[in-house]
Amino acid sequence: MPIVREPLDPKISMWHFLAFFMRFWRERMGMSLTQCGQVIGCQRSTVSNFESGRRRPHDDHMRLLDKHYGTGVLFQVMLWFARMAHDPDWGRQLIKYEEQAIAIRSYHGHSIPRQFQTEDYIRALVEAGSAEDVQAEVAERLARQRKLRERERLPFTILIMDESVLGSCVGGADVMRAQLVQLRQAMDLPNVIIRFVRSSAGAHEGFDGPFQIIGLESRDVAYAGAQNGGRLIEGPWKVREMWSRFDRIGAKALPEDASRALVEQYLEQHT
Repeated sequence: MPIVREPLDPKISMWHFLAFFMRFWRERMGMSLTQCGQVIGCQRSTVSNFESGRRRPHDDHMRLLDKHYGTGVLFQVMLWFARMAHDPDWGRQLIKYEEQAIAIRSYHGHSIPRQFQTEDYIRALVEAGSAEDVQAEVAERLARQRKLRERERLPFTILIMDESVLGSCVGGADVMRAQLVQLRQAMDLPNVIIRFVRSSAGAHEGFDGPFQIIGLESRDVAYAGAQNGGRLIEGPWKVREMWSRFDRIGAKALPEDASRALVEQYLEQHT
């Protein structure tokens, strides 16, 4: 007998409500997971993942459900609201997207992003924060880092940072020197491009905070960082705004060779 799971609690978030509603309508119409998959062009397992919240449907899926059920644009509008509403589980979903990414474009203004951090650099940042259990937080960040690095297919990564990241002596001179060595090595990886915006370039749109654009197989999503949290962005028009912002910051950044030379210049200061 197949395992029949309880539906998600629709009161938790709009994403849970959408998943709950998809299952409600499928069962109301007397359709199996396989039959629903045939309607929206997916495997049975994919429909099950939609209804359990493990995956998120796309616009075409909702359009096909609306057409089949005769619900106008109901499912399409619900998807729109799910993307626009605050998702209390956004952090877990962000990790899933990063693990599925084929490309990641990031801007960071105050620190080196986590996937390029050394363990000592991570520890220095955690100790400077408000973590109750420093060791547990460091271990969690390292585990997430390993998971991203050990993927069979590594994402193409473009990273733009402010020059001030190189000048911040996080953890002391020894920690910072080892961090810059690792960063310089990463700049030679075939799937990585790292560029810097000189301090002399002045104000730019990255001053609002770090963000990243995550390229998936079928669409792009974005993440905007903030103090004590952040925001996952899934609406296509909002993601396009983040693309424009990334391009405008990139227009002020040094080319790759000059960026490598800049890292080497700061390395000399820590030698």
